[in-house]
Amino acid sequence: MDLLTRFCKTCSNMYRLGWDERNGGNISYLLSKDEVIGHLGKVSSVADARTLPLGFDASVLAGEGFLVTASGSYFKNIQDDPETNLGIVQVSDDGKNIHILWGFKGDGRPTSEFPAHLLSHIERRKINPKNKVILHCHPTHTLAMNFVHELESKSFTHSLWQMCTECIVVFPDGIGVLPWMLCGTTEIGKATADMMREFRLVVWGMHGIYGAGETLDEAFGLVETVEKAAQLYLLTAHLPRVNTITDKQLVETATAFRVNYRKDFLGGKK
Repeated sequence: MDLLTRFCKTCSNMYRLGWDERNGGNISYLLSKDEVIGHLGKVSSVADARTLPLGFDASVLAGEGFLVTASGSYFKNIQDDPETNLGIVQVSDDGKNIHILWGFKGDGRPTSEFPAHLLSHIERRKINPKNKVILHCHPTHTLAMNFVHELESKSFTHSLWQMCTECIVVFPDGIGVLPWMLCGTTEIGKATADMMREFRLVVWGMHGIYGAGETLDEAFGLVETVEKAAQLYLLTAHLPRVNTITDKQLVETATAFRVNYRKDFLGGKK
């Protein structure tokens, strides 16, 4: 299965699960030079490309290419019309602009969250040079949990770890949580990138979640696991708790699966 097919399939699954209503959500994928040149067929040269300003300095990504969802694109339409709803862009040599090499048919442009994606790519690549994917969506139960649980990284992570044995194995590094901030701004992009230094998952308070990974499946699977745990939390939060996964059992699980978990996140609240 080629990259474009896998990318479109991921978008379709996110829509099917209700994570990306209307034009909510976005994905960017860091391309190799070979993928920029030929993976999606004929790609324009930079000389012929439409150029758009970035609004910040992305010079550390100069020359890098990304496959990214379009601003205003409906995820339900991406698989049927990728050339309109997706595009390939390349960061200019000075890091101040992007060149559109393919897609965004009809004068489209990358998602308004693209600056947040680029800033997160910069930080995640410092932690893991193999990181390629930044994914943003609005999963229903994760979002609903924002309204009944304090928005604090340690306690939010701990509550989800306790919902399902696999959680501490899938996201042992925990979840970063931001308060409500205006979306589509460089400010929220910088705040997200700052948290991406510690976490592969960042919740935007009362908005949605960001996930990072080496592959589309990894980023998708991170969010999928959080969403399942959030659903379990909401199904049980109003009921007396008879059983729970204890901190001792969390440590036992993490040790058995040899994952490097956030030991300071045990115990819930600070």
